[in-house]
Amino acid sequence: MSQMITAELVDLHLDLAADSKEAAARALAERMAALGRVTDLDGFLADVAAREAQMPTGLDGGIGIPHCRSAHVTEPTLAFGRSAAGIDFGAPDGPADLIFLIAAPAGADDAHLSILSSLARQLMDDGFTAALRAATTAGEAAALIGGEEAAPEPQAEQVPEPESQPHETEPFRIVAVTSCPTGIAHTYMAAESLERAGRAEGVEIAVETQGSSGFTRLDPAVIEAADGVIFAHDVPVRDKERFAGKPTVDVGVKAGVNRPGELIAEVRDKAARGEITEAGAKPSPVEAAGEPGEGYGTKLRKWLMSGVSYMVPFVAAGGLLIALGFAIGGYKVSDAPLVTDHFLWTDSGSWAALLFQVGGVAFKFLVPVLAGYIAYGMADRPGLVPGFVGGAIALDIKAGFLGGLAAGLIAGAVVMAIQKARIPAPLRGIMPVVVIPLISSAVVGFLMFLVIGEPISKLQSALTGWLNGLGGANVIVLGVILGLMMCFDLGGPLNKVSYTFAVGGLAEGSDGSFKVMAAVMAAGMVPPLAMALATTVRGRLFTRAERENGKAAWVLGASFVTEGAIPFAAADPLRVIPSAMAGGAVTGALSMAFGCTLRAPHGGIFVVPLIGNAFLYLLAVAAGTVVSAGLVILLKGLRKQQPESPVPALDEEKVAVAA
Repeated sequence: MSQMITAELVDLHLDLAADSKEAAARALAERMAALGRVTDLDGFLADVAAREAQMPTGLDGGIGIPHCRSAHVTEPTLAFGRSAAGIDFGAPDGPADLIFLIAAPAGADDAHLSILSSLARQLMDDGFTAALRAATTAGEAAALIGGEEAAPEPQAEQVPEPESQPHETEPFRIVAVTSCPTGIAHTYMAAESLERAGRAEGVEIAVETQGSSGFTRLDPAVIEAADGVIFAHDVPVRDKERFAGKPTVDVGVKAGVNRPGELIAEVRDKAARGEITEAGAKPSPVEAAGEPGEGYGTKLRKWLMSGVSYMVPFVAAGGLLIALGFAIGGYKVSDAPLVTDHFLWTDSGSWAALLFQVGGVAFKFLVPVLAGYIAYGMADRPGLVPGFVGGAIALDIKAGFLGGLAAGLIAGAVVMAIQKARIPAPLRGIMPVVVIPLISSAVVGFLMFLVIGEPISKLQSALTGWLNGLGGANVIVLGVILGLMMCFDLGGPLNKVSYTFAVGGLAEGSDGSFKVMAAVMAAGMVPPLAMALATTVRGRLFTRAERENGKAAWVLGASFVTEGAIPFAAADPLRVIPSAMAGGAVTGALSMAFGCTLRAPHGGIFVVPLIGNAFLYLLAVAAGTVVSAGLVILLKGLRKQQPESPVPALDEEKVAVAA
């Protein structure tokens, strides 16, 4: 590692030049650029900021480890800074005084990435970090990090040998997989942390690190002999099905770094209860239980988004088919007889009726799918049956979208409660296929039919009636509120709440719900279109990276991908976000005032033929775009100098998928 770090890449007084993580990254990156190891400072910092936005890089113990792979890096490089005052990198225990900036080329070779991973493991050594805090010169720190000086042995207490357990002839065996988005730091730190905790607990643990330098699969025999599995990951585990059929703990990678002992205890407890997870079926890490320290609101949002994400394809297919049916056959298509009773191959009206009726069938799945996958997000596969049953009941009793939400949450909670019970060994095999579906479905059915179903049904009817009865100033105010919500966090939680509200209304098929959907999509198109227009009209107010992002933002905005404005907001939030909100409010208000309707949940300008009052709809989008672009140009024009904040580079494909 001596070639990766030199004395010129060390700053033992970083707090004199930086008081924030962005400033710290810039100060260290400037040292890399001065040595020719970074070719484009702003471009590299944009990649660092994009990585930081995925997950904070602060670790317990006063460590900050910003890192990324970037096309602007010529060779693997490590810069180190020490801050007496501390700099906040988002660690649970407070600011970091040891900051490592790791820069890896986009095509870094395996050997160099392996060296970088060894640093990550060293950071788990108290003796190593203590020596860095005691270093008096930049050369001494560089030599220590580069391995030219041995770190003193940590003076920690010796961990006592675990007491022998007379009823266990063999130690408990765990296999684990660790991975992080970059695959450089947290992947290997989590592995080291789990291995140390395993030794302390007397547990045999084998870790598969799925990092940037590739990974070596665990021996199938080792997996087969394991008593439990730990997944500590923030990207999907590759070949996850290898671990199916074992007690499994599935968490984010930082949990593997910060609380390995708890994870080991949790998997042992699951094994004792006979809780078996079909590992290949779990959709994503931490989706069900969330990380420690997450509030209930955060967990609730994740559960709801799990249901919505599975529901949206049904909405898209059903909504577009229904809209096409109306477009071809007119509004009387809803009164057409069933195509099984009457269908003429040469009659456009028959084809329109076919599209409409297939779309209607797809729409009947919305509420059951929503409820089923909310429960799935909470309790994995055992939640599917009671979730779907509860959603179907909500449909029968006309509790609608709200009933589906309630049914999903109740089903998930009931299954989670059952899973916590200690089950006799003879019954464990039939729990997932008989006992859990039977008990949970009965409980959910009782609650939906006899307790909460009727009140929710009345609330749903009242909400639908309120939307249909809106007019004049009220409808404009609702448009303003929806526009502000769509543009406040540009694809974040508030944006998703507004979008979910609109999508859920489509299932009701009311005119008011279609107006809400139109206003939401129109407002969501404004921020990226406005940034694209502003960079085109007054490019000198923006950095080169922003101007490049502006070109992509035309397509993203037109496609209703609000996230296309995130790079601009990340660089200059105080000017961009208020400007975007102003334009979104204008568009939402105009769309509602014009009476525009939309039966499709997505598509941007590509579903304009399916929009009611399409010309006025486009006018509303254009008006909001001009307002936002004008405001951001005005606010940026008041500055005396160009912005220095890094702008994350925009990946159209990734952003489109996220939307």
